[in-house]
Amino acid sequence: MATLGIPQNTIAILQKYQFHFQKKYGQNFLIDTSVLERIMKAAQIGPEDCVLEIGPGIGTMTQYLAETAVKVVAVEIDKALIPILEETLAPYENVTVLQGDILKVDIGELAKEYNGGKPLKVVANLPYYITTPIIMGLFEKNVPVSGITVMVQKEVAERMQAKPGTKDYGALSLAVQYYAEPQIAANVPPNCFMPRPAVGSAVIHLKRRGNPPAEVKDEKFMFDLIRAAFNQRRKMLPNALMGGGIPQLTKENVIKALEKLDIPETIRGERLSLYEFAELSNILCSL
Repeated sequence: MATLGIPQNTIAILQKYQFHFQKKYGQNFLIDTSVLERIMKAAQIGPEDCVLEIGPGIGTMTQYLAETAVKVVAVEIDKALIPILEETLAPYENVTVLQGDILKVDIGELAKEYNGGKPLKVVANLPYYITTPIIMGLFEKNVPVSGITVMVQKEVAERMQAKPGTKDYGALSLAVQYYAEPQIAANVPPNCFMPRPAVGSAVIHLKRRGNPPAEVKDEKFMFDLIRAAFNQRRKMLPNALMGGGIPQLTKENVIKALEKLDIPETIRGERLSLYEFAELSNILCSL
């Protein structure tokens, strides 16, 4: 089977099946073999690994994964791509293609069925509009995943690994860094895709943490605080938190908790580290 990372091979298969790109699925297929190789390197796929690929498209990345991994399970939402995948992946007996919406798939069941319940490695070229729900779903549902290597919009990748006090730092930075260690592996210009997206992309590897870097009594409450802090990020933290609609939270208690942590009440949420948000959350839980 011809390598789909070469543009003329991608064009040939799309023309053969008269495939039309679906804007609603955010389809942009990779046509650069050097980028595919960098994704493979970042994902650290070995011969014992079972890989879950989200959105295989026409199978460009899937071919690379199948050459290395023991098993690849590819979940594709677009029914029109299934016959193409049947052709492009025909040589690979270690690939299973499932048609469906990854947000509705029970990944724990997939891990049981295809990997004896052991953690999967996730690789994906994600549509920009659904990046955050997919990644946070993988983390928050506590599914068996050891690492996630994804192509995302460049600014989203930068937000995931941003540090306190920077313009990119926000609720997504804290959520991702609570569950994983993020590292940008490559920046990818628009001309590496067909069709060309309007913005640059990046490959980011998220290594799943064994334990969160901060102890938290109530994760949901901490993330409620974080969301409130960044929903009104220009406000001082007590005012931002009071505007977050969090029940039982009083300004008096917020100021008291900040005093205990030796943090000035004039601070904004964007200056607090994950550890400080965890401490603040734990103190407020006990007041």
